[in-house]
Amino acid sequence: MATTSPPDPSASTSPEDMLRIARQFMEALPHAKALNIALNSIGGGRAEFSMPYDERLIGDPDTGVLHGGAVSALLDSAAGAAVIAHPDSGGGTATLDLRIDYMRAATPGQTIVAQAHCYQATRSVAFVRAVALDDDRDRPVATATGAFTFTPKS
Repeated sequence: MATTSPPDPSASTSPEDMLRIARQFMEALPHAKALNIALNSIGGGRAEFSMPYDERLIGDPDTGVLHGGAVSALLDSAAGAAVIAHPDSGGGTATLDLRIDYMRAATPGQTIVAQAHCYQATRSVAFVRAVALDDDRDRPVATATGAFTFTPKS
């Protein structure tokens, strides 16, 4: 479960500041560093992260397919960042619930991209949808829906 409290995004919400906050969010998550997760884009309640193929993360040595746990961590991290990037967000977040549906094995050797969208936020809970894709953008590797803690701007 992703849990972190980055600097208050309500203090400034320029694209440059949002990138800075997102990078600090990623640096606060040791698993993101270990998995070599990178920030591609963030803003407006959306985030996109990527994770390059790494032989250390193989779950099935016979096929070379990445472990589902690595894909889960990527989706959870992107979803948490999307919550922080929501225009009404006043701070950090934590995963309350995350459902991941695996559609197929990721293609060995390909980077996995997670795209997340925080589509609804209440006074205390934010709701997110996310998808993990490899080079075949028409067939998701996995999809996710989740609920995250949410603190609106004061």
